[in-house]
Amino acid sequence: MTTKDKAARKSSVVVNNKKAYHEYHVLESFKAGIVLTGTEIKSIRAGKVSMADSHARIQNGEVFLYGLQISPYEQGTHYNHQPDRVRKLLLTKPEIKKLIGKTKESGLTLIPLKLFFERCWVKVDLGLCKGKKLHDKRESISQRDTKREIDRAMKSRFR
Repeated sequence: MTTKDKAARKSSVVVNNKKAYHEYHVLESFKAGIVLTGTEIKSIRAGKVSMADSHARIQNGEVFLYGLQISPYEQGTHYNHQPDRVRKLLLTKPEIKKLIGKTKESGLTLIPLKLFFERCWVKVDLGLCKGKKLHDKRESISQRDTKREIDRAMKSRFR
C-alpha cells in the first residue's frame, strides 16, 4: 500500500461548508475533535449532516458548536440524539487561549469549515474568520471566473 492510499484511508471529508468560504475570509484554521454519541456517528457515516448556519462560541474556557444539524439515525431507538443539540469541541488549552484572544478582536468569529473522519475519529476544521463585504464577494466571484476561463483556455491549448 502506498503512502497516498494510506493518507486517503486515514481521512475522508464528510461535509464541506462552501458558504463559509463565500461569506468569510478565513484567517486561520484549527483541527478540533467533537464529542458525539453513537447514533450521531452512524448518521455522519451515512452523510446526513448539514453545516448551514453553524458557528462556534467560547464559554467558560470551552468551545461549543451551535447549529450543526445531524439527522436522527433511522434505525435508532428511543435513545436517539437531538438533531440540533450543542456539541462540545475538543481543543488544547493553548489553542483555546489563542482563540479567546483572537475572537475578542472586532469582527472575528469561529466557523466550521469541514467535517471529516481522521482514522475512526470525527474532526471539525474550525476557521477563525472575518466577514466579507459585498464588494469582496463580487471580487472573489470575478477572480474565480477569470481563473476558470484561464484553465479552460490552457486545457484547450494543450489538447
